[in-house]
Amino acid sequence: MLEITEDLIREYKKKKFEIRKRLKDFEKKWKAPDEIVFSELCFCICTPQSKALSCDKAVKNLKRKKILFNGSLLELKAGLKGVRFPNNKARYILESRQLFKVDGKLKIKDKVSVHNIPATREWFVKNVKGIGFKEASHFLRNIGFGKDLAILDVHVIRNMEKYRVIDRIPKTISKKVYLKLEKMLTRFSKSIKIPMDELDLLFWSNETGNIFK
Repeated sequence: MLEITEDLIREYKKKKFEIRKRLKDFEKKWKAPDEIVFSELCFCICTPQSKALSCDKAVKNLKRKKILFNGSLLELKAGLKGVRFPNNKARYILESRQLFKVDGKLKIKDKVSVHNIPATREWFVKNVKGIGFKEASHFLRNIGFGKDLAILDVHVIRNMEKYRVIDRIPKTISKKVYLKLEKMLTRFSKSIKIPMDELDLLFWSNETGNIFK
């Protein structure tokens, strides 16, 4: 156990600069217009059971064609190439757009309480269709507020088992289980002195070969 943890720490030291640079990019998005922040939410809506690179490409394509912020449901569906369950996800994006539009303008940043990120995550889970704890955590990390959040996707959970944070991968993840796993990962993060948001990108890069989002 000690040996594989030391391997992880060595890998972190190699990638630390690049990981922190990526997190700085996320922080910049919060200072950008609401449309940029909304785009990150749409990316996270698309990610369940789909490849992150495909989702990113699809959202960029929707933006380029000026569909993401104003397109119809049919246009959104057609633009989600490479994303699984495009019918549902197009509907979730459309309904999210309606939720955050005020007098014709997107006002998503108003719903992010920067001083209470856990409550913000709860709000997004309860009010945005297609968003669970994993996706809400992912979204908040991608706009610079993921310091204390776990994004419990398949890559992270697999690594939690590998590094003995958990004994076995749970079959289902309810809210109660998610929060329990998050606490366990937080303790592990502190024990090896790698911040949570940096640990997530480290796990991701070790699994996929790149530092993405």
